[in-house]
Amino acid sequence: MKLNRRSFVKWASLSPAIALPMISCATTENEVEGKQIDGVKPLQLNVQPISREERLSRIAKAQQLMQDQKIDALFLEPGTSMKYFLDFDFFLSERMVAAVIPAKGDISYICPQFEQDKVEELVKFGNKVLTWDEHESPYALTAQLLRDLGTPNQKVAIEERCRFFLYDGIKNETARINFINGDGVTAGCRMYKSPAEIALMQAANTATLEAYKILFDALEEGINQYDFRDIASEAHRKLGFSGSIGANFGEWSAFPHGSSKTQVLKPGDIVLADGGCTVEGYKSDISRTIVFGEHTERHKEVWDVVKEAQTAAFELAKQPGTTCEQMDAAARSLIDQAGFGPDYKYFSHRLGHGIGMDGHEWTNLVRGNDTPLQTGMCFSNEPGIYIVGEFGVRLEDCFYMTENGPQYFTQPSPGIDQPFA
Repeated sequence: MKLNRRSFVKWASLSPAIALPMISCATTENEVEGKQIDGVKPLQLNVQPISREERLSRIAKAQQLMQDQKIDALFLEPGTSMKYFLDFDFFLSERMVAAVIPAKGDISYICPQFEQDKVEELVKFGNKVLTWDEHESPYALTAQLLRDLGTPNQKVAIEERCRFFLYDGIKNETARINFINGDGVTAGCRMYKSPAEIALMQAANTATLEAYKILFDALEEGINQYDFRDIASEAHRKLGFSGSIGANFGEWSAFPHGSSKTQVLKPGDIVLADGGCTVEGYKSDISRTIVFGEHTERHKEVWDVVKEAQTAAFELAKQPGTTCEQMDAAARSLIDQAGFGPDYKYFSHRLGHGIGMDGHEWTNLVRGNDTPLQTGMCFSNEPGIYIVGEFGVRLEDCFYMTENGPQYFTQPSPGIDQPFA
């Protein structure tokens, strides 16, 4: 297939609107001239930020989970979980800035004294800010806070991405407290998306799919993967979002996450693209595999197997009680039966990952994970076949679980010549 203006307009005219009730999408025909993108209008998406009431419900759920698990408090430093619960965002440095959510009671913050005014500007939940001067120990201050809160269970959860030196410093000041991984609390909340979160993820996926349409129409012989990435970023920007899509061409598409070597696009090359954007902190993640020019029978054979694997996994998700590892097994078995096995030989990664505020988060569609699919969970469905020395194919669309089964954020590619439904 030759990607050009005519084919892009055809895809756009055939593509149904992708929207949840909160989302509306209006686009105009895009004019693409070489690597310069002209005439692209911002997407008109009805983006609604997460409300204060929803964050309060998250905090309440976290506290209930702590009480159920006999955890006295949750320690957070700036990052996704702190943003999720407290809508608090701060840079990381060697100085501790942190929050403690107790199982019962008010939230507290710890920061350097000279940052107090800035931190207090950012605090939206709780109002207790404890400070330390440069010659003092933030670890001793945190230990005293925990003692003041009361730790009857002698158990404090540390958010999984907290840096080790903070945990180590606090632990050395509190010998009687046991510190545990906080996933039971953080994942116990973040893994299950609300309708408001689903709507934001839908907006992100809608925007990225539009960027893909612009991007594929802008492909030219002789561009490299860095040109591709720049065009993708510009497409997202003109649509009104911050996003990125990377690609690998030809034989380098057999590297699941690409090669650092410069690749120059030529007719007949597979183009394996992967990327997404962020809307109000929520991510999209889409992969498309196309051929620049005419595909071969070999291209189509492999592409069709990957498509069948993606479909088989999604169909299995419709059955109540399906587990994460069963989805992976369904896709992997089909690829094995088609002659691209055994096991991880050509399909070298898990079927999918959780997605939300982080591009990769709990939980994964992978062998050994017997977690059942449940309402509110969101995943990528991305089987692949990677043949080193030839090419690779990956198809990725994310879906979310409803009470009635799985629902895609973006409709999968119908065929190697039709990347958009």
